[in-house]
Amino acid sequence: MTKLIVGLGNPGSEYELTRHNIGWDVMEKLSFRDRIFWKDKFKGLYAKLDIDGEDVYFLKPQTYMNLSGESVQPLMHFFKVELQDILVVHDELDLPYGTIAFKDGGGLAGHNGLKSIAACLGNQAFKRLRMGIGRPPRGSVSNWVLSTYSDDQKIVLDQYLEESAKAIELFIKDDFVKAQRKYNRKKIVE
Repeated sequence: MTKLIVGLGNPGSEYELTRHNIGWDVMEKLSFRDRIFWKDKFKGLYAKLDIDGEDVYFLKPQTYMNLSGESVQPLMHFFKVELQDILVVHDELDLPYGTIAFKDGGGLAGHNGLKSIAACLGNQAFKRLRMGIGRPPRGSVSNWVLSTYSDDQKIVLDQYLEESAKAIELFIKDDFVKAQRKYNRKKIVE
């Protein structure tokens, strides 16, 4: 079985360590990150690893969030990855910061990256790892997702990303159901 892990984010130094880029940032905390060699193709950066005899692809679309599907779809078709074997890692307004949840298909909650992927694939039944960033106390959602973390959040950010990376690794090595059971709406940092 071939799996594809997609981390959502925006290219450019002005977006580094913003809430919207948490899907990219968690890729840098995977335990085998020193074996990931990114290549520029499919309008993104992608890598392939053999993990326990299985091909696992990693993708960081470089299209900007609202066009992410233009990167996911060609890679998926080129390497013949099945829809049910895609895990999209993204920021989630409807979960508090430090909380993660796996989701199998379902609604897109207004997330432009998810909308683009669903539109390009013609289906929204892909799996997701939702990484909570919380909602802004006031002001616009777009400003919130494109802003950096609060000082309190920065203190535990590495721990949040490392624990989330463990959840991704459980999905890769085991299966979605086990990962979902262990990490369903789990608060992993305070």
